[in-house]
Amino acid sequence: MKVAGIILLVVGLIGTIVFGIQAMQDSESFSFLGMEVAVSSADWTPLIISAIILVVGWVITSRSKK
Repeated sequence: MKVAGIILLVVGLIGTIVFGIQAMQDSESFSFLGMEVAVSSADWTPLIISAIILVVGWVITSRSKK
């Protein structure tokens, strides 16, 4: 179980970083009354799933040590 937890932890961490950077870059900006307004058009679902996998991997790894 510990190996599975470590694999999930690493995959979740990589996914969170990659999809987080991608989500931050997917924004559109426009000018409104002289102010620059940024609107995010990112799909947050992969980032949320990666974060859940990261947490599940961390829980499995921490419980396997006992």
